Amino acid sequence: SPGKRTSHPALVPPGIKCGGVLSASSGNFSSPNFPGLYPYETECTWLIVVAEGSSILLSFSHFELEYHASCAYDYLQVYNGATRDRGNLLGTFCGRSPPPPFSSAWHVMAVIFHSDRHVAKRGFAAVYRKDACGGQLTGLSGEITSPRYPESYPNDAECRWSIGGAAGGGPLTLVFADFQVEGGQGCSFDYVALFDGPTTTAPSLGRYCGSTRPPPTVSSTQHLLILFRSDFNIGGRGFKAHFYSAGECQEVFTTIKGNFSSPHYPDFYPNNLKCQWSIQLPPGYRIKVFFLDMELEGRSSLTGGCDYDHLAAFDAGSEKGSLLGRWCGGDSPAPITSHHNHLLLVLHTDRNTAKRGFSITYVGGK
Repeated sequence: SPGKRTSHPALVPPGIKCGGVLSASSGNFSSPNFPGLYPYETECTWLIVVAEGSSILLSFSHFELEYHASCAYDYLQVYNGATRDRGNLLGTFCGRSPPPPFSSAWHVMAVIFHSDRHVAKRGFAAVYRKDACGGQLTGLSGEITSPRYPESYPNDAECRWSIGGAAGGGPLTLVFADFQVEGGQGCSFDYVALFDGPTTTAPSLGRYCGSTRPPPTVSSTQHLLILFRSDFNIGGRGFKAHFYSAGECQEVFTTIKGNFSSPHYPDFYPNNLKCQWSIQLPPGYRIKVFFLDMELEGRSSLTGGCDYDHLAAFDAGSEKGSLLGRWCGGDSPAPITSHHNHLLLVLHTDRNTAKRGFSITYVGGK
């Protein structure tokens, strides 16, 4: 076997069934020729699309691909969305260790199988179903909803979402966008419980019910478990929450000068983030910010505005301060200067189309 492999365009050999759109509420698919050896130089894309508001549970009953330490030869990729958007990549897999079960964060999931011109194995077999309740989420960001959200959740439900384990992931932030769960008596009927680790034996981060949104929660480890339970009667709309790896995403700076960048810069930032960098200097100082590099998702073709991914600067310690600027796309803005000794930069990213991000340096002066 040659030490270096040349890359060739991956084609589907004639007569091979490979990829497609899967829109039934459940189904299965496998690598070409399974359980026989898969063909060389093949690339297949399966797009799983279920009803808006539903989620997808994907699991693998067999998995055997050529092994490589970084899966550079033959590989299977799972995406939390429709495209090869690196911000939505849940994982790249090869060898004999099957991927964990995945719950999608949206109603669309893509699976890509790629083989090169050497070494074929038996491949994989996968099964999916919609409206999964719980699962293992290893993306750097995503969205979780109660079953059937925003319709009333079912009775006698028990769902466990175990988040974490992504490469490069740090502590996790969980933010509830909507919350309506039957309340009363110490949340003993229907409730959402949060745990600071991968199992319910981990320390509790809170137990919630009723109509008040729980506060944003930050784990102390790379794992977070969300448990949702409903009893035999009375429901509610349920909840919608999003999570993101917060390691590089919530920072406070008090030094006279410093620098920071978007998560994973210069690699693509994760989707579905809200990051905040707060610069807090002594009274009498003002803060000058220099943009060394910026590549975010571009402007909306409908409105011409930065409606998708954007970076905003506020002349205060919170978003209630006056707006100093809001940017997107690939333009490096001119330097900005605060009027006070506090300045806040906020990065919002939506659920698709990630880019390289930004690199910033600042200096304080009187």
